[in-house]
Amino acid sequence: MIQSDTLELLEWHRLCQHLSTFASTKLGCILSRKLPIPQTQAESEQLLAQTKEIYQLESRLYPGLSFEGIQDIGDSLERAALQGILSGGELLAIATTVSGTRNLRRIIDSQPDLPVLTNLVTELRTYPELEQEIHHCIDDREQVTDRASQKLGEIREDLRKIRAQIHQKLQNIIHAKSNALQEQLITQRSDRYVLPVKAPQKDAIAGIVHDTSSSGATLYIEPNSIVPLGNQLRQTIKREQVEEEAIRRALTEKVAAVKPDLEKLLAIVTAIDLATSKSRYSLWLQANPPRFIQRQDQEMITLRQLRHPLLVWQQQHEQGHTVVPVDLLIHPKLRVVVITGPNTGGKTVTLKTLGLAALMAKVGLFIPAREPVEIPWFDQVLADIGDEQSLEQSLSTFSGHVRRISRILDALTSKITESGNVEPSPSLVLLDEVGAGTDPAEGSSLAIALLQYLANHNQLTIASTHFGELKALKYQDPRFENASVEFNENTLSPTYRLLWGIPGRSNALSIALRLGLKPEVIAAAKMQIGETTDEVNQIIAGLEDQRRSQETKAAQAQELLKQAEKLYQQVSAKANALEARERELKISQEIAVQKAITEAKGEIAQVIRQLQRGQQTAQEARKATIALEQITEKYQPPAPPKPKSGFIPKQGERIRIPKLGQTAEVINVSDHNGDLTVRFGIMKMTVNLEDIESLDGQKPEPISKPKPTPTPLAVVAPAPAPAIRTSKNTIDLRGKRVGDAEYILDKAISEATGPLWIIHGHGTGKLKQGVHSFLEQHPRVSSHEPAAQNDGGTGVTIAYI
Repeated sequence: MIQSDTLELLEWHRLCQHLSTFASTKLGCILSRKLPIPQTQAESEQLLAQTKEIYQLESRLYPGLSFEGIQDIGDSLERAALQGILSGGELLAIATTVSGTRNLRRIIDSQPDLPVLTNLVTELRTYPELEQEIHHCIDDREQVTDRASQKLGEIREDLRKIRAQIHQKLQNIIHAKSNALQEQLITQRSDRYVLPVKAPQKDAIAGIVHDTSSSGATLYIEPNSIVPLGNQLRQTIKREQVEEEAIRRALTEKVAAVKPDLEKLLAIVTAIDLATSKSRYSLWLQANPPRFIQRQDQEMITLRQLRHPLLVWQQQHEQGHTVVPVDLLIHPKLRVVVITGPNTGGKTVTLKTLGLAALMAKVGLFIPAREPVEIPWFDQVLADIGDEQSLEQSLSTFSGHVRRISRILDALTSKITESGNVEPSPSLVLLDEVGAGTDPAEGSSLAIALLQYLANHNQLTIASTHFGELKALKYQDPRFENASVEFNENTLSPTYRLLWGIPGRSNALSIALRLGLKPEVIAAAKMQIGETTDEVNQIIAGLEDQRRSQETKAAQAQELLKQAEKLYQQVSAKANALEARERELKISQEIAVQKAITEAKGEIAQVIRQLQRGQQTAQEARKATIALEQITEKYQPPAPPKPKSGFIPKQGERIRIPKLGQTAEVINVSDHNGDLTVRFGIMKMTVNLEDIESLDGQKPEPISKPKPTPTPLAVVAPAPAPAIRTSKNTIDLRGKRVGDAEYILDKAISEATGPLWIIHGHGTGKLKQGVHSFLEQHPRVSSHEPAAQNDGGTGVTIAYI
């Protein structure tokens, strides 16, 4: 298939290999290396949304999503379904995978704004009861635990007792027959406990010889006294194995019963790991998310500072050359872009970079280009890059190109609309050195015909060539565009930059001269080319100079823009500092006001206490009133100064009109509507007072207009002198229930003619809360507040009736 050939030509497998290094699980790594290409745009949008949400999620978390414990349990699930018995390690892997998946889902569910990932993990079933049962029965050493079943616990206890008896008897023999032993230790041969006996002393310890040392000097003998215990031990071990197998079989059956859910779990986890790999690889590439555009809606392909991802990897990991980015800004009306220029100038790299970018967008990867990244969703990416020579098939370079291009044309899916027009195939075609490998005249003719066919039947084609005739297609068909790879005339080397709108020169003679070809041969070749070609090259050289000049000016403008942005940031910082300072001043003023209010309340409370201590007479009340008036004068804020009146424009006076940026002379001033007639130059016009100012920046005083008589505002009377607390306007509710207190309080409010002091204390706070709730809903109570600190504080509430 031509599309699989294209993947090979673009080295897609290398990119997938790089992607797999960011995977966290074995299955994620395998899937990354064999990354499938989506067949629909909706699928690509879904994959891209997953990558975006993982990228967003990992920017909030440190160190990011964890896939700890998740393993490839696919084979174990298959064996369980076939009634095989899983080992302890396989069961433990299932338990850790289930646990790791649950942790993964918990992280995703705890984060906002992740609709795609949340929907992905919604249907996950992680079976915590199965995980707990496996951990109950299998330990970290992948062995069945004693607690797995009562029967197994009893068997293990019997084993311990038998082994203890065997060790005790062997220790007694070691002490009694130490001279006959090669070493005083207990060892095992064929699961039987034996002693290392010297060969000449074999008769000293009667028993069964299970093994001999390589030198023959040592015999490993099981004494007859422990043979029955050894037999009993082997039988018990067999019982243990049978019981362990029964336990693992029961767990395996439970795994098999939920196999579909566990397979779905494994698939979802692998999809999340793959999306995480794409996100981390995109972050490493410093790539940006693409937006799929519709060229039929007149949207332009925008790929600024596009870098080849494999060259970026080579630069970072293999000390390769610095990657030179290219700009691809392709207008929607263009169908074919012809790239010309010298060999080794970067034409092929440009084709491969665009092809990889299109494929990366399709599989949900970000593209290593500057934002915004806008590219169509191509149904197919088809390429003919490099030579396809084959001695076995007798294929020349030209034959190889023709066969591959034939497969490309067959793969295009253009359609004929009802109106008879051709609807182009939504594919990207990349042709390297189109028409090369044969006679130049026939090759260029074939290339022109091929590109014209593709312009009619395909959405976008990018072709590189050396044929000068293809450069003229732009001036014959608006669907064609020229681009060239830049060549440095001074160093006689390519810069690998892509220039748009300017056809390139092959620079073959310049390069040949640099490579050491004799100057007289170069001169003869120039004579063969002719003056017309030389003039065209001079014109192109002039266009390139003009392009470089424009780029220099653009760079200077960009630098000025950066300086302006820096100045704007400095001004904004100063403005923010002033706003912060203003807020601080406002806060300090509020603190000062509150302090003054507190002091005033304290002095008022002192006057009230003096009245309460003394005899309440008219003379004393008069003194209290005078004292309160003095406190009011002391703490009353000064009246704000009256604003200065503006200037009044007069006839013949010069004024400024800011909206027009002009100064003018006043000809006439209207007394009733605030308009005035002014003159500047030979023009006269009428403007309003609001639109002018004096030459020194003063705003004019507005002309008073007759207004309807306003409704008189209610005059707020000055606050009366505070009431004096007495036994008559004070009630004590301490110790009362809320219901009883409300009854007493309602009666007191109905009889009160002024403020009412209510003593409720602190206690549990329920009485205080009930009193406040009752006061807030009582129609006679206008407001209430806690008493001064020296008058009971929050344990006393003053209600204003």
